[in-house]
Amino acid sequence: MSTDNETPPFSRAIKASEFKAKCLKLMDEVAESGEEIIITKNGRPVAKLTPYREVPEFTFGRYRDKIHIHGDIVSPMPPEWFAVHDEYADADPLIAPIPPDWSSGPVDSSEEIS
Repeated sequence: MSTDNETPPFSRAIKASEFKAKCLKLMDEVAESGEEIIITKNGRPVAKLTPYREVPEFTFGRYRDKIHIHGDIVSPMPPEWFAVHDEYADADPLIAPIPPDWSSGPVDSSEEIS
């Protein structure tokens, strides 16, 4: 079981003093390998050095070649798609039932609810 002060098994951990001495070299290693490094102080993680991944500024249409629409997505759903509870079996399935009024406070369990 992992706690917050443990480093994940896939990350490399180094002491802050070692990071300070080898900072530029470690930055080059992270950029090349893609592996993150956890920086610890007194055995507890305090920072994470990760490779920089540029996020595209404009993402509209990013998945246009991967997403395909099948069927009509504009027309209303047919009534058989709406689940109707037995209590409302005679009601129009396109009109939601009115929920009970709970503003009067908790209901006494001995009272019959109509």
